[in-house]
Amino acid sequence: MHSDPPETRDALGRALRDLRISVTDRCNFRCPYCMPAELFGEDHKFLPRPEILTFEEITRLTRLFVGLGARKLRVTGGEPLVRAELPKLIRSLSEIPGVEDLALTTNGSLLPLHAGKLADAGLRRVTVSLDALDEEVFRQTSGSPHPPSRVLQGIEAAAAAGMGPIKVNCVVQRGVNEDEIVPLARHFRGTGHILRFIEFMDVGTRNRWELTKVVSAKEIIERIQAEFALEPVGANYDGEVARRWRYVDGAGEIGVITSVTNPFCSGCTRARLTADGELVTCLFANSGLDLKQPLRDGADDEELLRLIRGTWGGRRDRYSEERAAIGKAERPERIEMYRVGG
Repeated sequence: MHSDPPETRDALGRALRDLRISVTDRCNFRCPYCMPAELFGEDHKFLPRPEILTFEEITRLTRLFVGLGARKLRVTGGEPLVRAELPKLIRSLSEIPGVEDLALTTNGSLLPLHAGKLADAGLRRVTVSLDALDEEVFRQTSGSPHPPSRVLQGIEAAAAAGMGPIKVNCVVQRGVNEDEIVPLARHFRGTGHILRFIEFMDVGTRNRWELTKVVSAKEIIERIQAEFALEPVGANYDGEVARRWRYVDGAGEIGVITSVTNPFCSGCTRARLTADGELVTCLFANSGLDLKQPLRDGADDEELLRLIRGTWGGRRDRYSEERAAIGKAERPERIEMYRVGG
């Protein structure tokens, strides 16, 4: 029987419990808040293959994070399904002793091709990004030639492969897709899937974020309640980022992630590993700790554990709580969203 290791806590007392693993910086969509098409055209130079961690390197580092207390793993990108032979990595990660939850975040467009193989490899949960059902709005929010039906097909493919209920994430932006809130709620009501709305965040430096573009959780809930009765529900576990609501008639639940209007930094237990091997301790960080170089230089596990422990132990990140006090001109450069995987 696996015993829990001593907790690894940061300078503010937060334990290391979650690891988000980016497997690629590439994506087949061009969502404006992450990878705008005008900056990521056909000539954009993504990471060359030798700079990206191999599956063996990812698995070795993940074992170390699990040894320090990480129990939940999430595979991200870019778009993780553009990484060749991803089910091999999923199988390796699923076999690590101590892993209690293994999930993947995707735009869903490639799930019809891969859902069965991912499930067979040990993937149990999928979160799919979908910002609109209207075709024109979807093209605007995804920068993709695919229709939203392609993503809906991906959701059903994942459910058919046994990875339900699927979580469906929608980033809401004022003047872009706030009118999609109720249609999305209507569509997923009664399906068993869990729709989650995310307040537009200032991740990275290229998404032209302004506070005026944020549609608050309060407004999101009010829009849905105008058509469907909702009631609040308690968290499933400590540190859950989504505030939960359920339909009074029993037709399911929704969540709202309030990173802007009601930050949850005090409960953040997430570490992030970039595709090129940097440990990043906050979604809004401007730098990370290079683990790839010492790994490839022959560092043993104890040396790598010392590096990870030291970085997490000194962690004081709480950007979302500090955002309101930071003037726009003072906001520093930050790692872009496609590198840290959201």
